[in-house]
Amino acid sequence: MKYLKYIGIAVLVLLLDQGSKMWVYNNMHLGEEFSLFDISGLKWLKMHYTLNDGMAFGKKLPMPYGKFILSFFRIGAVIAILFYMRNLMRKNAHTGLMVCLTLIVTGALGNVIDGTFYGVLLKYNVIPGSITPWFHGQVIDMIFTDFWQGILPNWIPIWGGEYFAFPIFNIADSSIFVGVVLILIFQKRFFAHEHSEDIEVQNTQESVSNQKNI
Repeated sequence: MKYLKYIGIAVLVLLLDQGSKMWVYNNMHLGEEFSLFDISGLKWLKMHYTLNDGMAFGKKLPMPYGKFILSFFRIGAVIAILFYMRNLMRKNAHTGLMVCLTLIVTGALGNVIDGTFYGVLLKYNVIPGSITPWFHGQVIDMIFTDFWQGILPNWIPIWGGEYFAFPIFNIADSSIFVGVVLILIFQKRFFAHEHSEDIEVQNTQESVSNQKNI
């Protein structure tokens, strides 16, 4: 029973992620864009249909085996996090930590589904030049926070003078981002029990050591 709430969160995130991707695929043209809220002050939140054949922020691994490596890395990461979550569950880890890890693993799984199956199931979604459509699907991205785009000032190190626009992402990416940020913000609270156990073990060891010295 204690697993049900996390399974429910995972199912909800997956449904929202895959449902939004299928809606975009079936109702928008590649490159199409529109504002979600035609209200002053919210026009920066847009839908923009694009495909991502690499990692975050458009990074890519060389073909023909780069996508294979990325896909199996993602699958391995999902499995590793699930095992980690199982161990934490046995230790009665903080509920907030488990929710955050559920968001992270579900977001990763959402993009694994894209990369693994979309090249086979969706037309024109396989990465050009792929040796097989399996594991070579392109991730569908659609959420665009268009706060600002343009040429960066030359005084900015490394990226000065280059064109910049905020990255386009999807609900799976958002789920991963929210989970990671919340863990960073509340890490002291989430890992307080584990920290107290370490202190207790340390105190026990010191007590045993003092008794031996006596």
